[in-house]
Amino acid sequence: MKLRKSLLAAAVAASFAPAFAGVLPDNMMAAPAQPMSLEAKANLASRLEARRSAAGLDSEHGYKMREQHPGANGHRILRADHTFQGLRVFGSESVVVTDENGDIVSESADNRRNGLDSHRSARATGKAAPETTAAFSADEAIRIAVSRTGGKTHRIKPEAELLIWPVVKTQRTAAAANKAESALNATDVEEVVDHYELAYMVKTRMNKDGRPVFRDTVINATTGAVIKQWDALQTVVGVGHSQYNGDVPINTTLSGSTYKMLDSTRGVGGTFGGMAITNANHSPESNPQAGSIYTNSTNTWGDGQQYISGGSTTNANGQTAAVNALWGLMNTYDTLKNVMGWSSLDGNNTATYIAVHVDNNYDNAFFDPNCKCMYIGDGGSSFNSLGSIDVIGHEMGHGVTDATSNLTYSGESGGLNESNSDIIGEMVEAYARAGGTGTSIPLTGNDWMMGKEISKSGQPLRWMWKPSKDGASKDAWSSTLGNINVHYSSGPNNRMFYFLAKGSNSSSSSEMYSSYLNKQPLAMTGIGSDKAFRIWFKANTTKFTASTNYANARLKMIESAEQLYGVGSAEATAVKRAYAAINVGTDVDEAGAGSGVSISSQPNNVTVAAGGTASFTVGATGGTSPYSYKWYRNGTQISGATSATYSFTAQAADNGAVFNAVVTDSSSPVKTATSNNATLTVGTTQQTEKVVNGGFESGTSPWAGSTGVIGNYSGQSAYEGTRFAWLGGNGSTATEALYQSVAIPSTATSANFSFALHIDTAESGSTAYDKMVVTVKNSSGTTLGTLATYSNANAASGYQIRSFNLLPYKGQTVRLHFNMTEDSSLQTSFVVDKVSLQVQ
Repeated sequence: MKLRKSLLAAAVAASFAPAFAGVLPDNMMAAPAQPMSLEAKANLASRLEARRSAAGLDSEHGYKMREQHPGANGHRILRADHTFQGLRVFGSESVVVTDENGDIVSESADNRRNGLDSHRSARATGKAAPETTAAFSADEAIRIAVSRTGGKTHRIKPEAELLIWPVVKTQRTAAAANKAESALNATDVEEVVDHYELAYMVKTRMNKDGRPVFRDTVINATTGAVIKQWDALQTVVGVGHSQYNGDVPINTTLSGSTYKMLDSTRGVGGTFGGMAITNANHSPESNPQAGSIYTNSTNTWGDGQQYISGGSTTNANGQTAAVNALWGLMNTYDTLKNVMGWSSLDGNNTATYIAVHVDNNYDNAFFDPNCKCMYIGDGGSSFNSLGSIDVIGHEMGHGVTDATSNLTYSGESGGLNESNSDIIGEMVEAYARAGGTGTSIPLTGNDWMMGKEISKSGQPLRWMWKPSKDGASKDAWSSTLGNINVHYSSGPNNRMFYFLAKGSNSSSSSEMYSSYLNKQPLAMTGIGSDKAFRIWFKANTTKFTASTNYANARLKMIESAEQLYGVGSAEATAVKRAYAAINVGTDVDEAGAGSGVSISSQPNNVTVAAGGTASFTVGATGGTSPYSYKWYRNGTQISGATSATYSFTAQAADNGAVFNAVVTDSSSPVKTATSNNATLTVGTTQQTEKVVNGGFESGTSPWAGSTGVIGNYSGQSAYEGTRFAWLGGNGSTATEALYQSVAIPSTATSANFSFALHIDTAESGSTAYDKMVVTVKNSSGTTLGTLATYSNANAASGYQIRSFNLLPYKGQTVRLHFNMTEDSSLQTSFVVDKVSLQVQ
């Protein structure tokens, strides 16, 4: 397609200068901040020192101010590295928010320095501060790094920084000590510092076999051993374009009689004094050169077609890649500026540039943090020109991260780094497709697929809603997530953001379904792209540190949502649910979801003789299981009484005591229900036990039915003694029954039937696949009454005492029946012990 004629291009260009429609949201970032004065820096340094002292850190610990950018409501964001004896502690830093007076509003810190102590007693433990004098020079460290990289020539002079390296290990929390590996959630593990090493951080930016080899290498400054190394080249493939967008207005500059692809209305300073598009003219990927700004005799550019390999880079066909780049860069700038109030990539409105036509048939694009610029290839075997809006937004997103959180491009933080760029790419695409104006991100317009337009096969680089569709990315967190390529470990966070904006689906056949969402409603509700992006952007720019992982990202996202929209808000709840959907944190109910809790079975009045067992049981329904219980005696909570049944040995002094229970569900916010009162009467008449061998310690007699279930089997344990009755646990179709006949005197004034029951299962969900029914039958086997039905859905740790009143059956000889049925797969065990019928 042809672009608009020169007069129209010039006229429309003016309308695309940064402008705001309507009133700005109050969470917009401020205008670029002026550099801090020496007095302001000294004032802030003293405030930080006071915080250090309050945290119990001595004078060997300090702060080194690094980055500064504007925040919302006139605030200033400062990033300060933590130091020890003047050396930076890698990954330990503070994100400090200050107001206009320089007062600290908040501090988000990763304190990996807290174990640093140089005292001799501390060093004896092997986990304190190392010696801070290196055994060899920085030049030797660079030599070691280069030898491990294999590069040929340096594109940029290498750097070596002596620092303290925290050797971090991942360990389970105490609560997750016995969890199966496959059942671990991101919040079940934590990163702790095992010990510290003196190290060189060496940054090499080299060329090898025609390719850039950018590496960050950590070298032990005592032994010379390489501790860690990772790829530092931030590409879109892990993996413009009027070619993609038809006729588009672009902002250019007229210099004399020549038009230049220089947008002086977006950004200041930088290499070219504005946002510029330059011609790399096939300079090699290993050492691309920006080249000169595109120029033209008219203000009509490009032919809208894919670049013809080997052709001119400056004719109409060659200009199309530049059109793609400028259009993408303009929309990225406007999205950040108009929606977030964020000026350019660094927040301080520093101009950047994009160089197109890198190398020959180059199937990639990358952001270079050294020039704060982007390089784009023409595509080769897999892609067309890599100048689509979402790809440019992605690479420019690396620039935002570079200026703010600087997420380390390795491990889980590297995945979050890549995910941030995918998120920005999608939001820029949505904003541009809606016309590129206004102060909000629309919910529609983007395709939630990264790089689909550039793909020759029609398959995108990444699917946001179902990352695993590419065959390598992950849909959810696992303990091995940090060990894979950052383009694939970004998957879970991409899915989180999609769910946060768009919601999920409750059908297991849907690609938008998550098995980790088990609260109400099963399909979580999205909050829209605009709110989701504001929460994410605030977290990345004002709370994330370089070492933020998935679990920490969740916490900081919740904080951001609560600060923007309120504690307990639908937006904060959505963040919790979106992260739960990727196995980071547990799921919660949405406000108003599900029914309230109600008492389904009230505790009964109990009459026992002194020395007998008094048992009170409550049942609940509704809300969100599992439930928790609190029992009260005469209005005072009973310590340790936290099960559905409360049992104890009654004494004469307990006569007349009143008991009730409060049941709480697992929703957020929680729902509760309070039971009726039940009164305990302690009589003087001795109770009589009617069940014989209720603890199964004397063999099987007089029990009848499937008596083979009685015994002492490995895999289960008794409630008391050593033996029990284990019904079920087969994992295949089975029917088992156990019963005993008892006579209840016609003169009985109480008849309390009770037993201890433990249920465990391999089933999942709330469907009752395996069941045990407790009934009362007459001597011929006719059911007189069903006392309770239990299933795999009632599984719980430990035993619970179940209690029932059998006084309605006085004067009869009855059978107490336990009948179990199990389906064809996945076991459920019903373990019964301490069966008792006490009659008075």
